[in-house]
Amino acid sequence: MTTRPEHALVLAPQHVGQMIDHARAAHPYEACGLLGGREDRVTEVYPLPNTEANSVRYLAEPQAQVDAMLEIEERGDQIVGIYHSHINAPAYPSPRDVAMAHYPDSVYVIVSLTEGKPPALGGYRIRDGEIEDVALEIERPEQVRG
Repeated sequence: MTTRPEHALVLAPQHVGQMIDHARAAHPYEACGLLGGREDRVTEVYPLPNTEANSVRYLAEPQAQVDAMLEIEERGDQIVGIYHSHINAPAYPSPRDVAMAHYPDSVYVIVSLTEGKPPALGGYRIRDGEIEDVALEIERPEQVRG
């Protein structure tokens, strides 16, 4: 039996793939979305349109965000994470990301699409301007629950 780090967010491989695919499809702009789930486990990815159409910032389209939040609630889940992409920047919160972090209990997942490198993901909690690393645990296919 393996033990999980105290601060970890568990994702299935398809969740990682969905976020990376969304980030690539939104390129050259940042992608953004919500992660629904229970406790520390993602059960669903909710890609959202970025109304900013910008390569260094994002703002989820309000109605799409409300719709996703209602669906998360209807499923009996909660928002466990918020993701967005960085175009040609590391998977680490920028000063703008820190300033815009309004959900201290959610994990902020950043997908980095730095040119010439494979996509990279980073997970963080941002509370009162402080950044805390959160491990992203990718389940092996035989661990994924149905």
